[in-house]
Amino acid sequence: MAYWVIPPESDAEFAASMEEVLDVYARPYDIWYPVLCMDEQPIQLLKESRQPIAGTKTHPRRVDYEYERAGTASIFMFCEPLSGWRQVSVRARRTKVDWAQEVEELLRTRYASVEKVILVSDNLNTHTKGAFYETFEPEKARALVRHLEFCHTPKHGSWLNIAENELSAMTRQCITGRRFATVEEIREETTAWHDHSNARQRGVDWQFKVDDARVKLKSVYPKL
Repeated sequence: MAYWVIPPESDAEFAASMEEVLDVYARPYDIWYPVLCMDEQPIQLLKESRQPIAGTKTHPRRVDYEYERAGTASIFMFCEPLSGWRQVSVRARRTKVDWAQEVEELLRTRYASVEKVILVSDNLNTHTKGAFYETFEPEKARALVRHLEFCHTPKHGSWLNIAENELSAMTRQCITGRRFATVEEIREETTAWHDHSNARQRGVDWQFKVDDARVKLKSVYPKL
C-alpha cells in the first residue's frame, strides 16, 4: 500500500486556488516583489535515557533504544524558490502569535525595502491576516498586511507549496534518525543546514504549469 495525495474531483475551488499558485510560480524573479513560500511541522523532542557510547574506528555511535519524551517543538520553513534562499526557525509552539512574529521579523529585516512579498502558504488557521492583529497593535498589523500578498494552496493541495518540498528535504537530511532533547539543539542543527544550502544557492526549478494541470489533473475541473 502506498500513501498518496489524491486530488478531489470536479472541485472548482481547488482548481482556482491551484491555478493561482501556479501563476505565481510562473512569474519571473522580481527583487521588489519576491515570492516567499512557508510551511511548518511539529517535531517530538526526545531525551536520551542513557549516555550514548561514542563511535570509534570499529563501530558507529551507539544509542540506547529507550528514550524519554521531552515535549514538542515546531519547525518553520521559509524559502524563495527563485533566489535559492531558505530559512528554518524553531519555536516551542506554533500558534497564530508564533507565525505572525516569524513573518514580522522577515518583513522587518530581509524584506524591509521591497514593495510587497507574495506569501505562499497552506490553509492552516494560523496563517491569516487576523494573526497579526492578535499579535501587534492595529497600526503595525495593518502595515504588515499591506506588505503582503497572500496566496493559499487549495485544501488537500499542500503539495503545491514549494516550502513543503524544502521541509521534506531538510527533514531527511538533518532530522530523520536523530534525537533532539531541546529546541536549542534543533535550532543549531537546522541553522547549519540552511546556511549550507544557502551557500550553494540551490534554487528550485518548478516545472508544473497551468497548462500541465489542465491535462494531468483534468478530473479536478468541473465538467461543463
